[in-house]
Order: sequence, then structure tokens, then C-alpha cells
Amino acid sequence: MSTNLALDDKLIEEAVKVGKHKTKKDAVTAALKEYVRSHKQQKIKELFGLIEYDAAHDYKKQRSVK
Repeated sequence: MSTNLALDDKLIEEAVKVGKHKTKKDAVTAALKEYVRSHKQQKIKELFGLIEYDAAHDYKKQRSVK
């Protein structure tokens, strides 16, 4: 899919250099992947303290169950 965007050229060039990307497209793709990953992590962090677990559960024993 082709998309035209008005992006900050200096910022793109810096991203290419810092990320050692070969192309602007590679830099933008990497940035978008990082953006998505970061937001997914934020959603996971919101679950901390909400999920109850059994501290006595023997997870090592569970590994050997077939």
C-alpha cells in the first residue's frame, strides 16, 4: 500500500542514522513497530495488580505434566 505523508525530513534522516537503517522506509517501519509494541506493553502493565494468582502453585511440577 502506497501512502504519502508529510514527515519531518531531519527527523527521518536522524532515525535512519541512529537505527542504522538502509532506507527511510526501513526507519519508519521500525518506528511504527516500536510504537505498536510499546502501546501493547502499556496495556499489559495496566493488568498488574488486577490478576490474582496462587502463590502456592508449583509451576515446576506443572511443566512435567503431560
